[in-house]
Amino acid sequence: MNINWRAVLAFAHDLCAAAVAWSLLYGVRFNFDVPDAQVADLVASLAWIVPLQAAIFLGFGLYRGLWRFASTVDLQRIVLSAGMGAILIPLVIVMLQLQASVPRSVLVLYPLVLIFLMAGNRFAYRIWKEHRLYSPLAALGEPVLVVGAGEAGARLTAELARSRQWRVVGLLDDDPRKLHGHIRNVPVLGPIAELAPWARRYGVRKVIIALPSAHHAVRRRAAELCAQHRLEALTVPSYEELIDGGHALTTIRSIELDDLLGRDPVVLDSAGLAEWLGNRVVMVTGAGGSIGAELCRQIAKFRPARLVLFDISEAAVYEIRTALCDEYTQLVVSAIVGDVKHAALVEDVLAREKPDVVFHAAAYKHVPLMEEQNAWAAVRNNAWGTWVLARAAAEAKVEKFVLVSTDKAVNPTSVMGASKRLAEIACETLQRGRTEFVVVRFGNVFGSAGSVIPRFREQIVRGGPVTVTHPDITRFFMSLSEATQLLLQAGFMGKSGEILVLDMGDPVRILDLARDMIRLSGADPDRVPIVFTGLRPGEKLFEEPLASEEAKRPTPHPKLFIASVRSANRDAVGQMIALCERDRAAQDAEVRARLQAWIPEYEPLAGAPVKPMPAPVIDAGSRAPTPLRAPRRR
Repeated sequence: MNINWRAVLAFAHDLCAAAVAWSLLYGVRFNFDVPDAQVADLVASLAWIVPLQAAIFLGFGLYRGLWRFASTVDLQRIVLSAGMGAILIPLVIVMLQLQASVPRSVLVLYPLVLIFLMAGNRFAYRIWKEHRLYSPLAALGEPVLVVGAGEAGARLTAELARSRQWRVVGLLDDDPRKLHGHIRNVPVLGPIAELAPWARRYGVRKVIIALPSAHHAVRRRAAELCAQHRLEALTVPSYEELIDGGHALTTIRSIELDDLLGRDPVVLDSAGLAEWLGNRVVMVTGAGGSIGAELCRQIAKFRPARLVLFDISEAAVYEIRTALCDEYTQLVVSAIVGDVKHAALVEDVLAREKPDVVFHAAAYKHVPLMEEQNAWAAVRNNAWGTWVLARAAAEAKVEKFVLVSTDKAVNPTSVMGASKRLAEIACETLQRGRTEFVVVRFGNVFGSAGSVIPRFREQIVRGGPVTVTHPDITRFFMSLSEATQLLLQAGFMGKSGEILVLDMGDPVRILDLARDMIRLSGADPDRVPIVFTGLRPGEKLFEEPLASEEAKRPTPHPKLFIASVRSANRDAVGQMIALCERDRAAQDAEVRARLQAWIPEYEPLAGAPVKPMPAPVIDAGSRAPTPLRAPRRR
C-alpha cells in the first residue's frame, strides 16, 4: 500500500492548526494567564474538538491538491471546513451542556484564526517555492520567448520554470492591455511583431507559440517570423487537439505543416455518432492504411460492439490492431487479412461478422503509379473490388455502406480517378433494398501514405533538391483527423444514393508548401533548391471537388455538401464486371479505351501512358520559372 506522506503531513499540520487556534484564543481571553480550572476545560475540549475537525477536513477533501499549487479552490474548502466547525462545535457544547466552560469570544474567533493559520501557511509555502523557482539563481535553463500571454502562456511559463530545462525571459502578445504587465514574474515585453529584437537582446534561439485558441493566421504569422529570423519555432497543441483529449496544454512540440495551413476545428454531432456507432458492429476495409487506421481510431471513441479490420497487408492489420487494443482496452477487435476482390472471402466475412456499417477505404490511390502499366490493377481493385464488397454488403443486409472516394473522380484525367468514379457508379447501381450506399469525396490528406509531404520531408533531410512538378500546381489539403471526422459525420448524415463532398477550403500551391516545409525544417532556404520536373502522367494542374454538370446543396453541417449526381451509365458496371472476371489480364490501352467509353468525362492528358519527364527547371526565387504545359481547364 502506497502512503501519500505529503497528504499525511498536511493533515497533521491542520490538526495542529486547530489545536493551536483553540489554545491561542483561550490564552488571549485570559491575557495568557489561564486559571487552572480553565486549563482543564481546554484540554478536555481539545480531546473532542480535534477529532471533530479531523472528520470535517477529510469530508471536504482538503488533501487532494499539493501545497505548492494552493489556489482559491483550496481556500474555499478551508473556509467551508472552518465554517462547518463553527456550527458543529457549539451544537456539541449545547448537547454536552458545556456552555459555561467555553468563553464566547473563543467560539466567535476560532474559525477566523483557523482559516488564517491553515490558508496562510499554504500560501506562504507556495510563495516560498515560487520565489525559489523564479529567482535568478534558479533560472539556469536555455532562454526562450513565449508568444501569447493568455492562459496557455501563463500555465506554460509556470511549467517551464519547474522543468529547469528552459527559462522564459519574456512573453509577446498583441493585446495592448497585457503589455508591460507580468505573468509569474515574467514581463510581457511587447507585440508579436517585435519578436526579432527581443530575441537578439536575450540571446533566444527557441520561441514557443502558445496560442491554442487563436486563428491559424495568427499562429502562421508568428511561425513565419521565427523562420524569417532563423529561430526555432515550437508550439503547444491546437484547440482541436485539446478538445480531442490526446494532448495536454503544456505539451510542447515542433511546428507542423498543419499549424501553418490550419483550418477551423470540426464540430461533430457526437451524440448522433454515438447513437449510430455505439454498440454496433463496424467494418473498415483498408484499415491498415493512413486514412483507414485513423478512421478506426475515431470510430473506437464511440465504443462500437465490435470493430472489424480488413486489409490485404498482414503487417498493417497487425499494427493497427495492436495500437487499438493498447489504447482501447475494452474494444473488441476482429482482424482479417484479405482482398476485397476475393468474393468468397468477403461474403464469408460479412456473413460471420454481421456488420451494421461498412466503411470502404481500401484503394490504390497513387496517380502516376497507376498510369504506369497498372491500369488493369487500378480498375480491378478500385472499381471491381468496390462492386464485390458492395454487392456482398447488400446481400448481407448491411445498414449503411460508405465509400471513401476522391476529388480525382471529378472530370478524371487519370486511371486512378476514372476507376474511383466507376466505383461511385457501381454503388449507385446497387441503390435498392435495405442497404444505404453513401459516397464521400475529399482531397489530399496531410502526411497520408503516398502524399507529397513525406516525400518533401525526405528530400529536405537529404539536403535537396525538392522536386515540384509545376510552379502553379495546386491541391486541396486537410489534416488526417479532420478528414476522418468529417468522413464519419458524412457517413452518419448521408442518405442512400447521395455523394457528399467535404469542404476542402482554399487550394494550396505546392510550391508554397515546399518552401514552408524547408523553413519549418530549420534548413537554409538558400541551400535547398526547388526543382520543377513537369507534370507526371495523369496529373492535373488543379483538382475539382465537383464536376461542371454537378451542383451542390448545403447540409446542416457547414463543412459538408451534397453533390447533385449525374445519371450513371449502369451498363458500364456490367461491362466492367465481365472484363474483370475473365481469366486473362487486359492491356493498359484496352483498359483506358473502355474507361473512356464507360465514363464520358474521363479525358486522359496527352501522352498519358508513360512519357519521359522534361528537363528539370530550378526555382530561381524571384526569377520567373520556365513555363510548363498545363492541362486544359473545364
